Amino acid sequence: MHTALAKADLQQLFTEARTHHAWLDEPVSDALLKEVYDLAKWGPTSANSTPMRMLFVKSPAAKEKLRPALLGSNVDQVKAAPVTAIIAYDEKFYEELPRLFPAFDAKSMFVGNEPLIKETEMRNGSLQGAYFMLAARSLGLDVGPMSGFNNATVDQAFFQGTSWKSNFLCNIGHGDNTKLHPRGPRLTFEQACKIV
Repeated sequence: MHTALAKADLQQLFTEARTHHAWLDEPVSDALLKEVYDLAKWGPTSANSTPMRMLFVKSPAAKEKLRPALLGSNVDQVKAAPVTAIIAYDEKFYEELPRLFPAFDAKSMFVGNEPLIKETEMRNGSLQGAYFMLAARSLGLDVGPMSGFNNATVDQAFFQGTSWKSNFLCNIGHGDNTKLHPRGPRLTFEQACKIV
């Protein structure tokens, strides 16, 4: 039987965690990025499909390659962040299913079934992106997920000729708490939930 996390842990993951837009000049090591992924990969996905793929943009040259896809203030945010992850999904994720889900032939459910492929890659890839952000927070990092970019431009610049497609971007590092805006409200349980 599991026990609840301590209040401080819940604060770090949820109630006190913030989306950051400004970053301290502190690097994030490749080893720490691997540690974050190795924690996040255990989150559940349907048929263990695990369609998320990630590209970590760190070098000035790679950030410059990403810049034309960014909208508005996201240019400066990416420039300042130690790492920008392109959270992507693999349109051919089902090719790994014989190894990832050996209980039965799950691959055959997907081959030629474009609606199921699209639904599974987007839903489960997005879930995995959320697991990744929580894993990063649990290991002491801050995150700043972003939608303000052109997916087609990112895909052409980084994934041309592959089966990977971008989903969303996420800056990673140590956020500058002095530049946070007041926290936005959330819906109450009564406003967002029903029990039937």
